[in-house]
Amino acid sequence: MNPLSVIIETNKYDKMKVLKLIPIIFISLGIFSPANTVYAGSDNPNNYKVLSSINKKLSITNVQAFLREGDNLINSGEFDKAKDSFDKARNLAKQLAGFYGDLNGSFKGLDARIPNEMAEKGKELLQIWAESNGRLAAVYKSKNQPEVAVPLLVEIIRLMSPTSSEGKEAYKDLVQLGFVETPYRGL
Repeated sequence: MNPLSVIIETNKYDKMKVLKLIPIIFISLGIFSPANTVYAGSDNPNNYKVLSSINKKLSITNVQAFLREGDNLINSGEFDKAKDSFDKARNLAKQLAGFYGDLNGSFKGLDARIPNEMAEKGKELLQIWAESNGRLAAVYKSKNQPEVAVPLLVEIIRLMSPTSSEGKEAYKDLVQLGFVETPYRGL
């Protein structure tokens, strides 16, 4: 071994020793106190799944809560507030369906359990998304705004298919509004 390479290796080792001592020096001088360290997480270390609690923002449960809130507002005659609640449900369902679809595609071929779970959640969200569209369309129809209801009804058919009960009902509404004239024979 070359004497120069021995000196270089020794210097590297000495530098590493010094670098390891720096945090100890900071702690002993009080420059960096572990007492003031902020730890990520929650007060309950067993509750690490933030979105698995009852009060969650990005969840199917929250979409359903918006729908229930809108239904209650309809029953009390507050159509504008109900429209806002149904719109929140629709937007959140649309967003979540996109997230689940992205995860489904990302994990295909890697772990079949994940795409299966994402596909199930995605189907449930499409159903809820269609429900929120139907409720919004009903509000717009009652306010004599068919131009806003029609895209929602068309989206229901696209989401659920024309042969589903939701798709058939949406198409029936499109005929009733005069947007289309040919009745669907599958009704």
